[in-house]
Amino acid sequence: QLQLVESGGGLVQPGGSLRLSCAVSGLNLERYVIGWFRQAPGKKREGVSCVSNSGTDYYYGDSVKGRFTISRDNAENVVYLQMNSLKPEDTGVYSCAAASICTNWDLQYDYWGQGTQVTVSS
Repeated sequence: QLQLVESGGGLVQPGGSLRLSCAVSGLNLERYVIGWFRQAPGKKREGVSCVSNSGTDYYYGDSVKGRFTISRDNAENVVYLQMNSLKPEDTGVYSCAAASICTNWDLQYDYWGQGTQVTVSS
């Protein structure tokens, strides 16, 4: 059983930065791609970013390209999401999830963390 725990969320002003962490335990992290999703109140869950098993391939949603950076440290079993130039529309609960391939379809992800709140507001 894979377990994922997010941390690093909080309140930040527009234009600020946050780094989210997804700590993974249980099974071999290298078997899985890790994706980040977010969900704002009243909205559908949205795929934000995904990193391949090896950490050499990255995917980003159009709304975060150029501002967010995903990375993974398989030795430490951690995946990071560096978020810069944050906007109020980035507000939401951010969750990491594990799957066999990177996709925006959340149903393809087998394991999920509990989520961390990110609020961008002045």
